[in-house]
Amino acid sequence: MAKKLTHVNARGEARMVDVGAKPTSERRAVARGLLRVGRETLDLIRSGDAPKGDVLGAARIAGVMGAKKTADLIPLAHPLPLTHVAVDLTLTGDGVVIEASAATTAQTGVEMEALTAVVVAGLTLYDMLKAVERGARLTDVRLVRKTGGTSGDVVLE
Repeated sequence: MAKKLTHVNARGEARMVDVGAKPTSERRAVARGLLRVGRETLDLIRSGDAPKGDVLGAARIAGVMGAKKTADLIPLAHPLPLTHVAVDLTLTGDGVVIEASAATTAQTGVEMEALTAVVVAGLTLYDMLKAVERGARLTDVRLVRKTGGTSGDVVLE
């Protein structure tokens, strides 16, 4: 049986899904992405000598703020009472791995909040580093895990 799109009505028009009849449950999601930068930029981040200061600290806070604003940014996303958001940044040979986790007890999941946190943190890193590396690329943004809800647990990594 083919899956149908939930955000489209019978006429093919976009709509917000009605989750009013769904029970609340604890839900968690983890998303990940990568800001690809060169070795010199990584060295600047590592040393704390980037021209705009603590780029990792700013990106962490921006990611949390982005998760909290998801319903304002994604037109059909439900506003959720977030119980937790965390953004972890890890320097690797390719750049900065951005991982965000979000949690709620609600009638719908927090995948969009985790994904938004990754993207906003990545854009913040780009903004703070563009003076030293305009070629930075935010890549590989994806959901890696979700738990809770009627569809159960999903692991994609």
